[in-house]
Amino acid sequence: MTPGASTKITYPRGEVAGEAAVVLTDALEGGSGVVVDSTPFHPLDHTWPDQPADTGLLIDGERVLPVVGCLTGAVEHGGGPLYVGEAIPVRRGSAGWHWLAVHVVEEAPPAEGARVTLRVDAERRAALSAGHTGCHLAALALNEALSGRWRKEIGTDALGRPDFDQAAIASSRIRPFGSVDVYRLGKSLRKKGFTTDGLAGELPELAARVTARLAAWTAADAKVWIDVPGPELTARRTWHCALPEGEASIPCGGTHLASTGPLAVASVALALDAAGGELTMTTTVAG
Repeated sequence: MTPGASTKITYPRGEVAGEAAVVLTDALEGGSGVVVDSTPFHPLDHTWPDQPADTGLLIDGERVLPVVGCLTGAVEHGGGPLYVGEAIPVRRGSAGWHWLAVHVVEEAPPAEGARVTLRVDAERRAALSAGHTGCHLAALALNEALSGRWRKEIGTDALGRPDFDQAAIASSRIRPFGSVDVYRLGKSLRKKGFTTDGLAGELPELAARVTARLAAWTAADAKVWIDVPGPELTARRTWHCALPEGEASIPCGGTHLASTGPLAVASVALALDAAGGELTMTTTVAG
């Protein structure tokens, strides 16, 4: 069977369960890939793999199959092989392709056309959502803390501060109740006007300022929501947060809490590598 459309996703609404029809199955290394027409599972984004995939269960009649991962896949319109993850030969969202959430199971997959029930591990989802919301808040707070280190005009974030996060981010990894973000402090950033003079000695103070700002934002219990222009997997979604300083927004395809209040406590650690060319921010939150 060939999918007739891209996978419709429901996780931006916070859903962790649903029913769907199986539209495609295929062998994967170590198991099978199961594609359904609609899913609450968040897949790993192969282009920016910041948030891990959801895990959970796929229920096929009397069989309960653990879903050990969920990947992004693509199939050309009209049929062809299923490409998964880094093997996808075109840019994410390219026209002429169906974009799919591929649920990974280690047992024999259900039959194509079967109706199945999908259940996400809700506890793990909540922990990752807390980590992802904390990650965005920490990035905004870091932009504020580093705003005095810019000697040239640069693009600003949604709160009007120089957007260090956007200019320097090299990688971001969400984990349960936290995140690790790595920033490059190389020639390109310095040419844009960022100065690293004395940065190493200021890291404890900067981390304390970021942590204090996070504490204020979590205490405000600011509303969080996702702008969802369409149900397709590749629709460009945006994270919003009604902070006391104004509404913040960041393009994001991940999952989040409904407000900042449940984070309760947040802390940040900053560290430079030995060469001084990378700054790592480790954010920890309590859900």
